Amino acid sequence: MPDPYLYTVTNHVATFSINDAPWNLMSIDYIDRLEEQLPEVLADDDIRAMVFTGEGLDHFSAGMNLRQIPEGVKRAGSPDAFFEQRHRVLDMIETGGTPAIATLFGYCLGGGLELPLACHFRLAADSGAQIGLPEMDLGAVPAWGGSARLPRAVGRTYALDMILRGRKIDGAEAQRIGLVSELLPIADIKPRAQALGEELAAQPRQAVKSMLDVIVGFETKTHHQSMADETAAVAANRGTADSAEGMRAFMEKHKPVFNQ
Repeated sequence: MPDPYLYTVTNHVATFSINDAPWNLMSIDYIDRLEEQLPEVLADDDIRAMVFTGEGLDHFSAGMNLRQIPEGVKRAGSPDAFFEQRHRVLDMIETGGTPAIATLFGYCLGGGLELPLACHFRLAADSGAQIGLPEMDLGAVPAWGGSARLPRAVGRTYALDMILRGRKIDGAEAQRIGLVSELLPIADIKPRAQALGEELAAQPRQAVKSMLDVIVGFETKTHHQSMADETAAVAANRGTADSAEGMRAFMEKHKPVFNQ
């Protein structure tokens, strides 16, 4: 059996790839490895962006390997603990302070959409993508935070339409409703994810983390809390080496070099 989890770092960008082509089902081993490694990645100042993708160009992920649920429940100790682990992993991606990018191509279904929903940037293929939360077709409901995150990404109307009808959408519709930020030819999607990761990695790390802290989850904050969070972000970035570099570069009219 091939290793279901591939991990590489290039130019300060960590890439996590599901290695189960063509369907790239998310095995319990894949989730276990993510949970084990993510805290180290998020604590590493040298890693400044993350990319989540799948091997090959057929499908990002057709979701959880349903046949493994009994074994997963056994490992976790209970059904609740099994799904709580997935919540923990996706929460780490969303709130860990490192920008995360997901590539959506082919099937992005169930967990194969719920993981990208925890990412801060989503890129989609301009043809062939089938994106959705089709749990209703199984007489079930999303279990990895999909029904919580999808409305935040696209609004209640589109979320209800997709979830209650088990409807799959393509990349163009995903971009139209705000689910993805960019639409790309399939051959370009992985290189673009790496390039975007490198662009984000070149930004001042503390400032990026501060803005993620302010903006992620803003939907549940009051205006007063968001303003307080921004004030805290300003204080956290006052007097840093990167703020000095940015000001110096502006005054001297050259491009700043951050994270030195």
